Amino acid sequence: MSKETSSATYKGFRFPIEIINHCVWLYSRFSLSFRDVELIVAERGITVSHETIRQWYWSFGKEYAQKLRQKRGQPGDKWHIDEVFIKINGKTHYLWRAVDQNGMVLDILVTQHGVNT
Repeated sequence: MSKETSSATYKGFRFPIEIINHCVWLYSRFSLSFRDVELIVAERGITVSHETIRQWYWSFGKEYAQKLRQKRGQPGDKWHIDEVFIKINGKTHYLWRAVDQNGMVLDILVTQHGVNT
């Protein structure tokens, strides 16, 4: 964001741009609730309510989500299935992953049985 855009966009907010950016980024990037983001920033000494974070997200979240999608890149046109055996609570499970030619994981599935059982 340019300085002119950021000062016009963030005008009227009492928190610094960096804190607003970080809260919106946390919510957009990870599977967190607004209350989770509130707790994370509280651990860093910043007191802000989850309702304020929600309002920030509705104001700036669309832009952040769009930037994150652009950074993620597009999946390749060729892919393969990767099978891995893992133990969960002492029982063998199958971890299936669809992986493209760039190593990007497209989808995952965990099953208790193989394909032919």
